[in-house]
Amino acid sequence: MPYLIDGHNLIAALPDLSLQDPDDEQELIRRMNAYCQRIRHKAILFFDRGRSSSRPYSSGHWLRIRFVRPPRTADDAIRAELDRIGREAPNWTVVSSDREVQLAARQAGARSLSSRDFIGQIDQGDESERPDKTVPALGSGELDEWLSLFGAGDGDEQEN
Repeated sequence: MPYLIDGHNLIAALPDLSLQDPDDEQELIRRMNAYCQRIRHKAILFFDRGRSSSRPYSSGHWLRIRFVRPPRTADDAIRAELDRIGREAPNWTVVSSDREVQLAARQAGARSLSSRDFIGQIDQGDESERPDKTVPALGSGELDEWLSLFGAGDGDEQEN
C-alpha cells in the first residue's frame, strides 16, 4: 500500500531528528528510501518549503519528494493528491499528525496513520516482512546426531 506522508510532521515525531537540523529532510529521505525499498511500497513525501541543505535531495524508484511552495502547505498538497487519485484513494495510506488531513484521508477512503504510529514501521517494520536472522542453538546431542547423519568428521562422505 503506497503512502502520502507529511515529512515535517514525521520529523517532529521522530525522537532522534529535529526540525532545527539543517539536514533533517535529507535524513528522513534516506530513512524513507530504505523503508520503501524494504517493504516494496511507494511513497510521496511532502515538505512545506524546502530548507537549504549542504546535500542535494534525491528521489528514487520507491520514493518521490515534493516541496510545496507557499502559500500552499504540505497538508494542502496531500488533500489535493487525494483528490487527484480519486477512486484509488482506498489503496493509499496517509501519514500525518494533522487531524484535518486524517479526516480528509478517511473521507476519501484512504487509511490514515498518525506520524507517531508510523514511526515504528520505519525503524522496525512489520515482523512478517523481516527475514528471521536468528539461528537457533543446537541442543546437547543434536550436534552429535547431525554429525552421525551426515558423516562429518569421519572421512566417509558419500555422493548421491
